[in-house]
Amino acid sequence: NEAAVAASTTCSLLYLQEPSNKRVRPLARVTSLANLISPVRNGAVRRFGQTIQSFTLRGDSKSPSCAQKACSRSAAPTPPKRRNSVLWSEMLDVNMKESLSTKEIKRQEAIYEMSRGEQDLIEDLKLARKAYHDPMLKLSIMSEEELTHIFGDLDSYIPLHEDLLASLGEATKPDGTVEQIGPILVKWLPRLHAYKGYCSNQLAAKALLDQKKQDRRVQDFLQRCLESPFSRKLDLWSFLDIPRSRLVKYPLLLKEILRHTPKDHPDIQILEEAITIIQGVLSDINLKKGESECQYYIDKLEYLDEKQKDPRIEGSKALLCHGELKNKNGHKLYVFLFQDILVLTRPVTRNERQSYQVYRQPIPVQELLLEDLQDGDVKMGGSFRGAFGNSDKAKNIFRVRFQDPCPGQSHTLQANDIFHKQQWVNCIRTA
Repeated sequence: NEAAVAASTTCSLLYLQEPSNKRVRPLARVTSLANLISPVRNGAVRRFGQTIQSFTLRGDSKSPSCAQKACSRSAAPTPPKRRNSVLWSEMLDVNMKESLSTKEIKRQEAIYEMSRGEQDLIEDLKLARKAYHDPMLKLSIMSEEELTHIFGDLDSYIPLHEDLLASLGEATKPDGTVEQIGPILVKWLPRLHAYKGYCSNQLAAKALLDQKKQDRRVQDFLQRCLESPFSRKLDLWSFLDIPRSRLVKYPLLLKEILRHTPKDHPDIQILEEAITIIQGVLSDINLKKGESECQYYIDKLEYLDEKQKDPRIEGSKALLCHGELKNKNGHKLYVFLFQDILVLTRPVTRNERQSYQVYRQPIPVQELLLEDLQDGDVKMGGSFRGAFGNSDKAKNIFRVRFQDPCPGQSHTLQANDIFHKQQWVNCIRTA
């Protein structure tokens, strides 16, 4: 449901940056295309501005429609199919391989990897339409409006990637090598700005999909697809997230090609230009996505008192971090740190939709005082009883309050663990 979208333990949503090899889930900063992959909710902070984690999707290009061949829900899941992963060098004859340097072979491997990735992406985009969108529309499992909201304009991106694939094909010589790829990329990469709308809509699309999964017909259809060979054990959201995953991989691919390109090769400077272009594209997408997701949460705020409304909330363009914390009574709060104001809320569900009821008076960051409390500073005389059970001292706590004591509002908050507490403290201090 929508809460799952909101509460990734990593405070990260938006920045399209290159994925780290470390499996670390940091907070979520508001400038990142980041963390839309299967967010979980366990009371952590989420900070916008981290990396978008990517993954490579490989599998068979054959994709029978789920509507054509339904699998029994009781049947064991089919092992995931893999696309044939053949290295470029494995397709060369012995004489050709001996005529190329090791560095040139690695360069051609990197170029081939980019080409194969485009082919895989095109196949998966077509699969999303053929095996999911069209059958659900035909069977009236979802309305056309709902499907459009979830799938976006995926079809429009297929020709975009087909154009790059065609250009790479034209640049490939009969012996399978590509002399120059830089000019092709410099011309093509700016077209990726077309993904601004798609990436900006991902949070809302994921929330709607999770909501629709409560419908038994939707749940049954998606389960049958998951058990079918074409899915490669990937759920629908994995397919819808493939474009974002591909976007963050371009800088890595370009740097790999550049790394194996000789210093005197005419591609050197052009590839450096291409890397600058793709970083600019991702930065623009991140900015747009950050604004969109900030507005998404603003629209879900509910006010019990008109006095709680603050123009600094409605005017926010960046959400610095957000996540679940507990107050001293052990009640769960969902806290948003916008660029200029801290808003504490209580998550509520209305008509199967997640909303956030504003709790007490929002605290402008210019009027906010932060206290980093040590474990045991808050004793168990009723404080944190619900949060800590039999524990005799409160852990991972900090306090926020108005600098001016007149408003009389102070909130002692407990994070899930020391890691998330420190992320909250650092994020608030930075603000």
